Amino acid sequence: MTLPDTAVHPAGADRTFQVDLRGLVDLLSHHLYSSPRVYLRELMQNAVDALTARQSLEPAAPLGPAGPAAPAHAFGIRLYADGSVVRVEDDGVGLTEADVHTFLATIGRSSKRAERIAEQRADFIGQFGIGLLSCFLVADEIHVLSRSARTPDAPAVEWRGRGDGSYTVRTLPASARPRPGTTVTLTPRADAGEWTRPAQAHALARYFGSLLRHPVTFDDGTGGPGGPGGPGVSINPEPAPWARTYPTPGARSRALAAYGEEVFGFTPLDTIELDLPAVGLKGIACVLPEAVPAGRRHGHRVHVKGMLLSEQAEEILPEWAFFVRCVIDAESLRPTASRESLYEDDTLAAVRDALAERLRAWIARAAASDPDLLARFLQAHHLAVKSLAVHDDEILRMLLPWLPFETTDGHATLDEFARTHRTVLVTSSVEEFRQVAAIASAAGLGVVNGGYTYDRELVHRLPEIRPEAVVADLDPATLTAHLDPVDRETELAAAAYLAVARDALAVFDCDVALRTFQPASAPALLVDSREARHERTRSRLAREQEGGLWGDILGALSQEAPRAQLILNQLNPLVRTAVTIDEPELARTSAEALYGQAAMLSRRPLRPAESSLINRSFLDLLAHALRKDS
Repeated sequence: MTLPDTAVHPAGADRTFQVDLRGLVDLLSHHLYSSPRVYLRELMQNAVDALTARQSLEPAAPLGPAGPAAPAHAFGIRLYADGSVVRVEDDGVGLTEADVHTFLATIGRSSKRAERIAEQRADFIGQFGIGLLSCFLVADEIHVLSRSARTPDAPAVEWRGRGDGSYTVRTLPASARPRPGTTVTLTPRADAGEWTRPAQAHALARYFGSLLRHPVTFDDGTGGPGGPGGPGVSINPEPAPWARTYPTPGARSRALAAYGEEVFGFTPLDTIELDLPAVGLKGIACVLPEAVPAGRRHGHRVHVKGMLLSEQAEEILPEWAFFVRCVIDAESLRPTASRESLYEDDTLAAVRDALAERLRAWIARAAASDPDLLARFLQAHHLAVKSLAVHDDEILRMLLPWLPFETTDGHATLDEFARTHRTVLVTSSVEEFRQVAAIASAAGLGVVNGGYTYDRELVHRLPEIRPEAVVADLDPATLTAHLDPVDRETELAAAAYLAVARDALAVFDCDVALRTFQPASAPALLVDSREARHERTRSRLAREQEGGLWGDILGALSQEAPRAQLILNQLNPLVRTAVTIDEPELARTSAEALYGQAAMLSRRPLRPAESSLINRSFLDLLAHALRKDS
């Protein structure tokens, strides 16, 4: 007889999850880790943590630094890959049989959480207890041979874990591993050759471990310097460039710039050294020599305790700092479970703020002591500095006079422009500036293009730096007030033509006026703002929807719709001829052609009706000319 489930597990009793290891490995490979290549990083990370644990257990252990300063007998990490196996061996703290059962056979449990070393948890790179599973991305079996350094004369312990979730443990004589430490051996699957071939394993070891603090060597089994029994090829022959000593400050600066060029592939405009002792962070920020698109954020190369975490870490700097790329190595930043990005916490936020302050300090030093560097920097990255100046009063006071803007005098700094124009007018869009630039310049008005990101807001803050400057928004009334009226006789003579023109352009809600202005080569000026066009569109929709709910809403929003204005230039020979036309159809066509030409010169997007008008008026004028010739 089969007992009901409630007899085996009474109601409310605790039960244990059953884990499908193959399904878990598939989850890791497709969702947690970005690539199977992380298996070697996880093995190296475990080895580094084991060495760190041994150092806390035996402070006098010969755990020398990487590089030429490392003693020949220093404990470290040895990698071996010959195409048939991948092996990672360390001289770390090792594991007892109880440790093997507790930590290797329980998914998610990490030896870094053990109470006996809990107080040193921050010293370890990995803290999630799943790193070893990444080995199943390239192999079906993991072989671990370990001997603990905590117990004198401890036996060796062998653990074999398989991808189906089964494992075996054996206790071996101490002679199976003469020294404490751990060796992990993988026999790669046939489909994992891309990641386990000797050349690729060596490249991955260099990629992830070039800044590790313990000596790491690689052996490809060829019998050369890295052959069996040999010393191995060093993976990290030199310490990080910022950790080295240099004969002069200039030599240090050149070495850091060369390292930045090696890592990122460009020659930095300048190199900013980063040092935050509170979190054990050191590194460099390389200033990009060319501008980058607004809002585009570059990834930064972040190491945690020497191990490469990510080369696409955007979160380490604020969004406005897209003019630099960083290489940093930190002690106290927390990686996520995949160890491919940083955990967003208060520490990361504080580091981001501190690094932002370092960048501000660099800009301040350049402004105070290196005007040539500042000029080259602003030429390439004025948009980044403008975004910073909007929110940073110190940078605003320091750099606003030096920032370039598009003006009616060409590209100029605000300091230069304000010296020439006591009243600085600023447009709200690029198209408005393009509409009025030539006319305003000829009229002696000083106009700044405020249509680009941050520009209008920054120009309005100019009086904070130069109290004598006056800044105002440019509106059509300001411009038309600077256009000279024609005499009464000329106005009366052109009245018939102006009436025909107003009738022809009424469909565009456009009035027509006759004025004189420079340059005389401009036949007409179309004064129309984006806000005015939107208001006219809203009014038209309200009329079309009259009586409905949507029409009532639009009607409530609508104000008196402002009209566009086509201003004809009496100084232009073509206009002087046009206003004398007494043939109504030809007068209408010429007015439409003048409107179309002015609309194109404004460089704003043309509406379909305007495009149709331009084509029609051109063909009508061409037909009139042909009829006249024949």
